[in-house]
Amino acid sequence: MSQKPGKIDEHMLGNFITSRCGKPNENVRVKPGFGIDVSVVALAGDQGMALTSDPLSLIPSLGLQESAWLSVHLMANDMSTTGFAPQFGQFVLNLPATFSQEDFKTYWQYIHEYCTALGVNITGGHTGFVEGQNSTIAGGGTFISIAPLEQILTTTKAQEGDSLLLTKGAAISSAAILGMCFPQTVANKLGKEIYQQAEASFYQTSSLKDALVARGKPENQEVTAMHDVTEGGVLGAVYEMTTAAKCGAIIAEQSIPVGDVQKAICQLFELDPNHCIGAGAMLIACKKDKVQEIIGRLKTENIPCAEIGSLTSPDKGVLLQKEGKLTPLPYQEVDPYWAAFYEAYKKGWK
Repeated sequence: MSQKPGKIDEHMLGNFITSRCGKPNENVRVKPGFGIDVSVVALAGDQGMALTSDPLSLIPSLGLQESAWLSVHLMANDMSTTGFAPQFGQFVLNLPATFSQEDFKTYWQYIHEYCTALGVNITGGHTGFVEGQNSTIAGGGTFISIAPLEQILTTTKAQEGDSLLLTKGAAISSAAILGMCFPQTVANKLGKEIYQQAEASFYQTSSLKDALVARGKPENQEVTAMHDVTEGGVLGAVYEMTTAAKCGAIIAEQSIPVGDVQKAICQLFELDPNHCIGAGAMLIACKKDKVQEIIGRLKTENIPCAEIGSLTSPDKGVLLQKEGKLTPLPYQEVDPYWAAFYEAYKKGWK
């Protein structure tokens, strides 16, 4: 049976993969799991090593610079949920055999520049060219950070009673990438201004600064957990965090910020912005009495942030409050972004 596009489903991950991760090691403090952005290994001297891996992007319709940005920053977004910036990087590149040396140099130069800007040292990996490789996934990478073990945040540390905050808004990356991949259609149907704003929003898909500003000093205990918004959107991120933390949640749908550009593009592509890929936004669990302090700290850095709900006991489940009614929030296994993208491509949208 063929697999659906997107991440592997929750049950295969939880019931099969996580029980087959090689030889157990007591130094592994946070193991792979559903809704967990990073793994954590205990080191000597009360230090810990956080590791995260992601696919690398090579999307011709976006461009080499933009693909390099996604390759670096989507991994950095995951690492930023620890409250620390990435420090070391490994890159495995499986490039199309038709990829020219000049294009490779351009792509790698941007990888180098973006890693340099983040303070990441590239320590190794693998580079090769593969006949017949025509995927927009050009390999995979791993970022590593070393920090005091007890200060490394993970989604497992979110707690019942925490407030949930969201930076920026929903569907940032979906709207930006759809706008840039189908520029003529978006400009013709929604206007040139919407297209230009969507294109400009592409570089808002980094949430590293959001996480570091929200966390403040590493010894602070105001923020208990963070989760970057990727496949499944804001509501998918909520579901994943609650699963990892073994909590329930109540989310006020009307409180989830959706920008005018994101709203317009999602409507054109028949997408619910709360359910589609939203890299650039950060979901933050924090102490209730620190909500305004954290929002204020982000505001001074021109990062919008809104309170969208709270974590509850696990027996209450994950509930969505809409028009005064509470309904259970099911997990959406396949992000609708992929179908919308391919449907537009089949329609001949340019």
